[in-house]
Amino acid sequence: MKWCSIFSLIMLLVLPTFAAEYTIKLTHVVSPNTPKGKGADFLAKRVYELTNGRVEVIVYPNSELYGDGEEIKALKLGHVHIAMPSFSKFTSMVPQMQLFDLPFLFRDENHVHAVLDGEVGQIIKDKVTAKGFVALDYWDAGFKHLSSNKKAIIEGSDLKGQNFRIMNSHVLEAQFKTMSANTYVLPFSKVYGALQQGIVDGAENPLSNFYTKKFYEVQSDLTLSAHGYLGYLVIMSESFWRKFPSDLKPMIVQAVKEATAYERKLVSQDDEETLQKLKEYAKTTGHFTIHTLSAEQKESWQKAMEAIYPQFYGAIGEDLIKKVQATH
Repeated sequence: MKWCSIFSLIMLLVLPTFAAEYTIKLTHVVSPNTPKGKGADFLAKRVYELTNGRVEVIVYPNSELYGDGEEIKALKLGHVHIAMPSFSKFTSMVPQMQLFDLPFLFRDENHVHAVLDGEVGQIIKDKVTAKGFVALDYWDAGFKHLSSNKKAIIEGSDLKGQNFRIMNSHVLEAQFKTMSANTYVLPFSKVYGALQQGIVDGAENPLSNFYTKKFYEVQSDLTLSAHGYLGYLVIMSESFWRKFPSDLKPMIVQAVKEATAYERKLVSQDDEETLQKLKEYAKTTGHFTIHTLSAEQKESWQKAMEAIYPQFYGAIGEDLIKKVQATH
């Protein structure tokens, strides 16, 4: 077990040695070493502590139980109880979720959290819950950056003709097509192989995923574009939650709330540490280069990317986009 606090160790000594009354299966598709993976383990620890051992959360990382794109179906069927899929996995059932894929919509980390924890975030959670899930909270993956094995991506024209892996999202498809790039929808677990084999030239990822999955081994250039935000929605199986004891529900909700704060803090810290590791790797190997956009270059990207917003006024709602832009 991965208990790390003195309090947890004491509990293990004083609690009777019998199995938990209730077991919650949690599945995710990334490494346990990522903020999301650590957040999942923290959630399991806090559930055990808050329920005095009555509830055990078993964490299945790295697509061990269900792969990317399979989690929502498994959750709907009750085969698994908690998952935290990326936002793009919800867009077919809740088109408004495409809001989070819009490039350069969010100014910074504080702006993102103000949106997620405010009116817009609640509107989206309500729509997901109405589809037969229990939407609990939002976790960070961080801002996405562009990488390639073809050439450095500095100007929008550098994307022309390149093949990029994307998640299943009409917005992300439009984002790259407006720059004359080609897109391929691939599960996250297959990205490394696709980059290695040249099936795709590049991808967009937060730094934590880029580093833990060793994409730097199969990419020559990384541009710190921070062009898009990637997040996760923590959801519970509605059928499981409906039957779950009412006296234990507040403890689960509290554990998720604490895990959210913990995971978000980790993302911020991890981004700084990971960037330093990548810079050191670039320095020592010589075959990998990190690029930073100037203010003028980023403004140019922003103007070009904002041109796709009107294409999604119908699906997302112009009012929702305006609410995000007006949030402080």
